[in-house]
Amino acid sequence: MIRIRKATPADATEIAPIMLSAMEDIIYYFIGKNDKKEALDFLTRHIRRPSNQYSYEYIFVAEADGQLVGQICLYPGADLQRLRHPVLLDLASTYDRTLKLPAETQSGEVYIDTIAVSPGYQGRGIGKMLLLYAVDLFVKRNQQVLGLLVNLDNPLAKKLYLNIGFTIVNRVHIFGAEMEHLQYSIG
Repeated sequence: MIRIRKATPADATEIAPIMLSAMEDIIYYFIGKNDKKEALDFLTRHIRRPSNQYSYEYIFVAEADGQLVGQICLYPGADLQRLRHPVLLDLASTYDRTLKLPAETQSGEVYIDTIAVSPGYQGRGIGKMLLLYAVDLFVKRNQQVLGLLVNLDNPLAKKLYLNIGFTIVNRVHIFGAEMEHLQYSIG
């Protein structure tokens, strides 16, 4: 049985490898090296802390067989710059990296930053469950708009999003890749 719940700081070490699987290239770019241990340390540190874009405060986890097997990280698009600021400060002080990152979201949507499922649990519908949970909570109950970016090189994910009810808003070039911006709303 799969259970979805709000993440806690104590979940950080279990969430980090799952989250990294969804954004490994981006985190390596952030820290300036292809070092998996360092990437996991970076994510774990931020997942544990409040008030940043990777914080436990913005993550829901899926549990199965007594372990975390999936995660979805989402936050108000209007808060991106405020939530990104501590991450940028850490990159500058810890990795001597000063990055000017494009805005991947904007005001008017709750942005799904990452969604990922542990490799051994993929193909069981857990990612879809996390998405449907977010749709129910944010769109159906709170009348908000959900947004996400999907890489054009990932047609299976795009198909899943479209089948759930997301629609294509536009195409963007971000983090060195062509992506489509999708949204889900009631209107």
